[in-house]
Amino acid sequence: MTARARWCSTIAVAALLLSGCAPLEPESRKSPRPSPSASASAATGPSTPSRPTPSATRQSATKPATPKVTVPESLRSRRPSGPILGGDVSWPQCPKGMGIPQRKGLGIPMPIPAAKFVIIGLTNGPAFTPNPCLADQVQWVKDRHLMAAAYAVTSYPDARTLARHRDSGPFDGDTRLGALRNVGFQQARYNVANMKRAGLLSPVVWIDVEPVSVFEWSNDPVANSAVVRGVARGYTDAGYRIGTYSTQALWQTVVGGLELGLPEWRAAGETSRAEALRRCGPAAMYQGGKSVLSQWVEDNRDQNVTCPGTSADMLRWFHQY
Repeated sequence: MTARARWCSTIAVAALLLSGCAPLEPESRKSPRPSPSASASAATGPSTPSRPTPSATRQSATKPATPKVTVPESLRSRRPSGPILGGDVSWPQCPKGMGIPQRKGLGIPMPIPAAKFVIIGLTNGPAFTPNPCLADQVQWVKDRHLMAAAYAVTSYPDARTLARHRDSGPFDGDTRLGALRNVGFQQARYNVANMKRAGLLSPVVWIDVEPVSVFEWSNDPVANSAVVRGVARGYTDAGYRIGTYSTQALWQTVVGGLELGLPEWRAAGETSRAEALRRCGPAAMYQGGKSVLSQWVEDNRDQNVTCPGTSADMLRWFHQY
């Protein structure tokens, strides 16, 4: 074949390839079929309109943004801001005749249905005497899925109790005040143990400071204060926050001018909810702490109401069952 003939033959083969009429290869010699995306890329050039733009390629390679959902105002959870009603119970709510001879149960009704929380007493009056129906009262609260907390009466030791516990604690039992503080420390430990046995969960224990008939405090406010300080140490060492329950008159009678600066649960007596709320004010402060709860007696029940600021942080003061 002449050079001109070879050149013409080459031109003809190129024309066939460009027109898509290249000779077919046997099936066994065909190369694997590329994926659809690869075929599209090979068959198109830079000027082909169907080729994705760089911005579109980047967008398809990234995860789509999560759509924003606006929750209607009516469905948003809100913390309560107003006063919340509750009650407190202890040995008086136990069945009649149950308990120590000086403090037998009275069968007083449990809190009203509207109560959202219950503060449960740990003692049968004085220290080292357990509430005889504590476990039943805890179960009553659990069954109703209420909020719960604990309180305990603090009392002055007799000579036998002082001798037993004077050296059992973090204080110097060789001194009179150190021995009394150790007794208070052991009162708290005793109450914590009873709480655990009864399954009562509470972030705080309220220290009830008031005169207790039959189980009288001493005439020395300094000595009485030593017991209260020991009780406070016992609860905090066990991991509980603490507050005090009393009134100005009762606190002054027992411990004089002792100032602890602890949160206060204040009592208003047989008055009204309105009076209880009034006691939340600074005029009713008795040991330098802020008001958290206030109590009044109505229809033979101890009723309680949260003071301003408490309702927004209830789990600081109560365990929710």
